[in-house]
Amino acid sequence: MSKLSHLADTLIPSEIIKLGNEIAERIKQGQTIYNFTIGDFDPAIFPIPIELEDEIVNAYRNKKTNYPPANGIVELRTAVANFIRNNQGLDYDAGSYLISGGGRPLIYAAYRTICDKGEKVIYPVPSWNNNHYTHFIEGEHICVETTVENNFLPTAEELIPHFKDAVLLALCSPLNPTGTVFTKDQLYKICEAVLAENKSRSADQKPLYILYDQIYWTLTYGNSEHYDPVSLFPELREYTVFIDGISKAFCATGVRVGWSFGPTAIIDKMKGILSHIGAWSPMAEQVATANYLKQDAAVKTFLEHTKTAIHLRLNKIYEGFVNLKQEGYAVDAIEPMAAMYLTISFNLKGKTMPNGDVIKSTADMTSYLLQEASLAIVPFAAFGADKESNWYRLSVGTCKVEEIPVMLEKLKSALSQLK
Repeated sequence: MSKLSHLADTLIPSEIIKLGNEIAERIKQGQTIYNFTIGDFDPAIFPIPIELEDEIVNAYRNKKTNYPPANGIVELRTAVANFIRNNQGLDYDAGSYLISGGGRPLIYAAYRTICDKGEKVIYPVPSWNNNHYTHFIEGEHICVETTVENNFLPTAEELIPHFKDAVLLALCSPLNPTGTVFTKDQLYKICEAVLAENKSRSADQKPLYILYDQIYWTLTYGNSEHYDPVSLFPELREYTVFIDGISKAFCATGVRVGWSFGPTAIIDKMKGILSHIGAWSPMAEQVATANYLKQDAAVKTFLEHTKTAIHLRLNKIYEGFVNLKQEGYAVDAIEPMAAMYLTISFNLKGKTMPNGDVIKSTADMTSYLLQEASLAIVPFAAFGADKESNWYRLSVGTCKVEEIPVMLEKLKSALSQLK
């Protein structure tokens, strides 16, 4: 084959897809797998709201199948603006919103709009796909490795040394893959530092922008609260681009309705980029989502039900890990805070497996858990973290409550076999 583009030849393989292929092969061979790798929902367990489903069907029956406007239909942008205003307190008009086929095209468009080749992009790890987007735009990767002590979220002290000449700071809270959230103090200090950095730059310098992915913001549990840069510092309004949508809040990953909002100068350029790609959300789904979001009582009921169901699963697995740790097994977990993810760890390196082989690496550990415990989880290395990190993402979007005790027993048995 002739040589292809530099981007094509240097694409970073997805560790999650590689793991998924191994899981599929084991299932094909008849092994029961507790698959907690996928950041998605099983529609049989977590269906989309029935009201939204009905609106989608009605939209197709009403022939809403033509091209939508490049920035999304005004009815949807207005409905989203009202939803965000009423539930999050952020007051942006419909013209400040851009609709797309989920959050991914919007993130790509934001990177493309803000960053030039060779410019510095700061992102913490573990985090979802920032390494890939930075690679796409040929930016300079500034990866900030986070720690369990700060719930794997970056601190101002860790970020500030990298601010000079950087043009984009990519943040996500609640965070994929950890399900943890910024405390108010953590985010306040970061935002304060971004403002100070931008005030220090000359008029002909590009500012440091914040890309704020809040796709999981409606899914917080217990005492956890969601904070955002603009609510803390209104002056950051001109420097902050939000990413959001219905994928996680309404278990609608395949419906493909995402939105971004922020400075109109940036949003308009993002619209231009996506119009050339054609990454629109389908017309029928836009009409349906606009009509659904107006149903305040139905929206509130669904969000409460979904939060309860996800939190129940996260808590049961977390309690299981706490019990295993108390029994002396080399495991750990962070109490569920948000999203659909549980952060867990295994300290199994150096232990001998039943076949006599020694677990020497995170890859060995992942393989052993899959083979002996039928437990499929994603190592933080797949999210840009240290390849030998002992920490993992466990996703409960496909989890059946009745399978949790069985899974934990099988895991305990597998851990018991190690010497």
